[in-house]
Amino acid sequence: MDNAVPIDAPLDDTRQPLPEAAAAPVVLQVLPALVTGGVERGTVDLAAALAEAGWTSLVASEGGPMTRELTRVGAEHITLPLASKNPLVIRRNADRLAAIIAGRKVDILHARSRAPAWSAWMAAERTGCHFLTTFHGTYNTSGWFGLKNRYNAIMTRGERVIAISDFIAEHARRVYGLAPDRIRVVHRGIDMNRFDPARVSPERIIQLAQKWRLPDGYRVIMLPGRLTRWKGQSVLIEALALLGRRDIRCLLVGSDQGRTGYREELEQLVRRRDLGDVVHLTDECGDMPAAYMLTDAVVSASTDPEAFGRVAVEAQAMGRPVIATAHGATGETVLPGRTGWLTPPGDPHALAQALDRFLALSADERAGMAEIAIQHVRANFSKETMCARTMAVYEEVLSRPSSDG
Repeated sequence: MDNAVPIDAPLDDTRQPLPEAAAAPVVLQVLPALVTGGVERGTVDLAAALAEAGWTSLVASEGGPMTRELTRVGAEHITLPLASKNPLVIRRNADRLAAIIAGRKVDILHARSRAPAWSAWMAAERTGCHFLTTFHGTYNTSGWFGLKNRYNAIMTRGERVIAISDFIAEHARRVYGLAPDRIRVVHRGIDMNRFDPARVSPERIIQLAQKWRLPDGYRVIMLPGRLTRWKGQSVLIEALALLGRRDIRCLLVGSDQGRTGYREELEQLVRRRDLGDVVHLTDECGDMPAAYMLTDAVVSASTDPEAFGRVAVEAQAMGRPVIATAHGATGETVLPGRTGWLTPPGDPHALAQALDRFLALSADERAGMAEIAIQHVRANFSKETMCARTMAVYEEVLSRPSSDG
């Protein structure tokens, strides 16, 4: 991207302070709901950073389990039916948001999903409030007789459009014609206090190993991710069959979210490849830092491009090498040959070769990769960096009229 802000661009510490009247801006983030997910996690992390900086931090959504976190960090939640795609509800939500903007003197309206973005854009147009969006994914463009692209394109109408990776920035430019100078790349960030090897006790690791009935003396490979076809669990199973090693254990960690048919397909594939003692399907894990510490290497075998790829970043933060597919944003998060390996998507032969390279590493080589991986993530993908860069975009927008962009 010619004018998109890269992840390694230094933060501008020479920015002029905002005028005194704008010293405590009011920011309203809007999203469908506050359930577990990357969009939700980023929203809460930013809400906390805004509150800590003395800004007024508001979040509107249908609510959910993460609402309590907002209260704890000093932000305020406003309940609105923002998950609805019904045009009438979207228009009513626009009226409600416009009233909130006027009543709370909102300076910035930040939309993180398409249906809420339509309501937010209409409200911002009506009130003159600054309107920003975060482009989180490639979004499905098929169906609706060509109208789906028009629906998706609302995410490009922000005065500034935050893309969560260079890959997404290029997608927005190529597919939707978004001008590069309106794009700001802000990679997602993780909680480095949570994903810190030094903070995971041996007891947590032992407890998880016992729960998963992992025997001692085996190398452990893990693919975290919900059980859905594009996450590539079947590609990993085929790679393990080609590898032919019986001295390893593979964990497919993630909920099937009701996709019992796909789970059964995977279980049948495991049986057909005679990998019943090697591959184990587990449910969702509530202690992923301990799961990474229990693991020797982490695989991300997604057959569709990852918009960011949080698993690869979390694994590296815990000092674990990553084998990921070479598309999407993985080239931005994994350092090939230094913190892991990249393989062609959907290619079990290449994945088997990468697993073989990993298994041949000496203890010193693994330790060296772990050190580089941890430093790489700490330098580029912390939630503090994500929040600071997002707030820099906010300040950029506040320094010019809302009609700019």
